[in-house]
Amino acid sequence: MPRTEKPGKGPRLGTGPSAIAENYFGSAFYMIKLRQLSESQLMHIPSWPFLPNPAPTRLSHAKDCYLYLEDGSKVLDAAGGAIVTNIGHGRQRVAAAIATASANTSYTVPTFMTPERERMLTELHAHWMPEHLSHVHITCSGSEGNEAAMKMAVLYHAANGHPERNVILARDVSYHGTTLTTAAVSGHPSRQKGLTGYLPECPRIKTPYPLRCPVGSDPDTVIDYYLDDLRQTIADIGADRIAALIAEPINGSSGGAIEPPDGYWPRAEAILKEHGILLIMDEVMTGFGRLGHRFGAERYNLTPDLLVSGKGLAGGYAAITGVFGTQAISEAISDAGFGLMFHTFSALPQSCAAATEVLQILREEALIERCAETGERLLQMLKDRLGQHPRVAEIRGQGLLIALEVVEDRETLTPYLESDRIAEKLVAHAMDHGAFFYPGGTGVVRDIVTIGAPYIMVDEDLDLIVDTLDGALATLN
Repeated sequence: MPRTEKPGKGPRLGTGPSAIAENYFGSAFYMIKLRQLSESQLMHIPSWPFLPNPAPTRLSHAKDCYLYLEDGSKVLDAAGGAIVTNIGHGRQRVAAAIATASANTSYTVPTFMTPERERMLTELHAHWMPEHLSHVHITCSGSEGNEAAMKMAVLYHAANGHPERNVILARDVSYHGTTLTTAAVSGHPSRQKGLTGYLPECPRIKTPYPLRCPVGSDPDTVIDYYLDDLRQTIADIGADRIAALIAEPINGSSGGAIEPPDGYWPRAEAILKEHGILLIMDEVMTGFGRLGHRFGAERYNLTPDLLVSGKGLAGGYAAITGVFGTQAISEAISDAGFGLMFHTFSALPQSCAAATEVLQILREEALIERCAETGERLLQMLKDRLGQHPRVAEIRGQGLLIALEVVEDRETLTPYLESDRIAEKLVAHAMDHGAFFYPGGTGVVRDIVTIGAPYIMVDEDLDLIVDTLDGALATLN
């Protein structure tokens, strides 16, 4: 259909650089803005979200790939929210399914079977899940899902007579959630601020990061370097103490779609299996098509013991995450008489109904194939226009998880100072010109601009992405 609205019609309340920073990070920019307000204005700041945000981005609605602001302008949702939206906004078919489920049952405990839950499980097992991942545990969020998976790993070893195997191994560039446990295992210093005195120390291996690998860029050398680190870490801890490794197939926004060299993952998995260490694949962001494959585990020919995937499961229409595991894990925990408590709103029938519709739309419209093709074209367009930009260290990704790593000096890979907040400024500039991107990084890794757009984008949307990023980067010269 023709589009008559013009993206990004100039400055808007809540879309300038400070507002974008506030919306995502809630740090010094908040205090600057608050000091500029009078006492009477402060009294009228809404109490949501919990940390003050005096200038939120105000939306009226969203449709397909676009966010519509209160002033009538529109912005391409090139971030897919938080790398969530896959089939686009405003699908009436999904809304109708949620409404029907709400009329059928408002709430039932997660252990009861409802028509909505049964339909979702049938869809998952018939069309989506690897055969060896036969058992399903449903949570609301990815944080809950990853925590449940880590709990299952520890319970599994305890059930087999090895309660001492309770160490969860993670990676130094990673993000697994916002609960205390998932924050502890995450290699994400900026989201651990203020909590380090409470969070337990968690052992981490090095994340395969070819761009910044200290031994060079040759793929075989890179793989050997990171596998040697995995072996040494296991030896230092003791394999008989480690329950599992939790890792993303490729990094999400924490590192900005950092891809391991082909060949890394199968060899890493073999090392884990040799030592009886479970593999938990965190596919909260990458699952259900984001990489142009059903799952990243498929992309790398892996057979994880546990797989967690949530964002794409219902595409933003409902809060739901699946934890998928093997029969061996389920039976061991059950036979030992251990429990696995559900969250109150796990497998809410409305959420299950939304997930079923989203998964069926993905299949019927061949959107995973479209994601792969669109992502390949977009990646090439970005490399053609920006690949040699003096502030762009790398453009990388798979499917529609693509990121730009921005640096002060391309030749030395020297980053900007953290206090410069470059990613937030780039995102703010782009949004003022019609496209919303997701600012990524961990504090140590920084100035990542991430694309996680809906799979249904058209050519003019790709042009807008490249143009707005080009314009934003021009502000750094």
